[in-house]
Amino acid sequence: MRRLWLVFSQAVTVALAVVFVLATLKPQWIGAPTVGAPVQLSIVQPAPPAASGTAPVHPGSFAPAARRASPSVVSVVTSAAADPRRKSGAASPGSPGQPAEPWFHRYFGDQDGPSSGTGSGVIVSPDGYLLTNNHVVENAGQIEIGLADGRRVAAKVVGTDPDSDLAVLKVALKGLPAITFGDADGLQVGDVVLAIGNPFNVGQTVTSGIVSAVGRTGLGLNTFENFIQTDAAINPGNSGGALVDANGQLMGINTAIYSRSGGSMGIGFAIPVSTARQVMEGLIAEGVVTRGWIGVQPSDLTADMAESFKLKVDRGVLITGVLQDGPASAAGMQPGDVVLKVGDAAVANTAQLLNAVAALKPLSSAVITVQRGDQAITLTVKVAQRPKARIAGRKPAE
Repeated sequence: MRRLWLVFSQAVTVALAVVFVLATLKPQWIGAPTVGAPVQLSIVQPAPPAASGTAPVHPGSFAPAARRASPSVVSVVTSAAADPRRKSGAASPGSPGQPAEPWFHRYFGDQDGPSSGTGSGVIVSPDGYLLTNNHVVENAGQIEIGLADGRRVAAKVVGTDPDSDLAVLKVALKGLPAITFGDADGLQVGDVVLAIGNPFNVGQTVTSGIVSAVGRTGLGLNTFENFIQTDAAINPGNSGGALVDANGQLMGINTAIYSRSGGSMGIGFAIPVSTARQVMEGLIAEGVVTRGWIGVQPSDLTADMAESFKLKVDRGVLITGVLQDGPASAAGMQPGDVVLKVGDAAVANTAQLLNAVAALKPLSSAVITVQRGDQAITLTVKVAQRPKARIAGRKPAE
């Protein structure tokens, strides 16, 4: 037995010695890796790009939204005769109605001289209709549009609406990439938005941010205010450009910024697409925007006013003046009345009253509820058509 064990031990020792020698001198004979030889790795290839040929999208990227909306945003280059008001320091045609405070800016582009400027616009129809700001094209002698594909073409003004600071242009081209309209009424604070335009005339630029506030009023920029506020960087030249959501749908037309220097400080304002669409349709169909008007001078009702006038309400719009022989006067409205409702819509401030009255159809009858002393009175007003503002920045009575 001991002899068998000895033979077995010697055989195992010899076998191990042979394996060691082969592994050192001829490793390929036994499948062992060669010392210093490169290791073969299996590389997993990334998925090929989509059939459209676009680059793969990284998680969290807004590239699809930018690609979808950017072809619809154009540059607007205007030229006009020199304006003598510039020499006196008065507001330029690019800033009608701009308040005296220096920190509100309607960013009408890179000024190459007293007679030219650049802004932005948005293609809203394949047939060549574009939206931009009124202050971009006001008093312009010539207008040239620069498309995202490099083409340049002359444009004409279809109509303007200084009360909302919007204008519609037309170019003689077909098959243009029109933007998709979104639902601005559904925007919430915190939603991601992109601002697309031509800042400082450097070329099309996309910036991102969030919706900082909705329904901003009382800025003194337009007669009708209902601004979307955003912190997306907006600079001179972005005026009239697009504010889009994360799907590339149009949410608003970029219009003004709050700034002490004229550059972006993270507070920009855009006209909601709901307002822009209403104005656009009116200008294309009739050349004007038809709005209701009743001929009153309104003021926000404060607690001091309510106490001073011994009013029984603390919410509504105080009527400080009524135009003689106007629609409201004919219906019996008096100074000191507090408007509570226009139709079924409650109004709590001047902006809400302006928008509610403007939405009424001329020649229609509207029921307006007012508080007069201790009584709530219902008046039936025959609505007239709102007259045009004859002087830029001056607001007619409502």
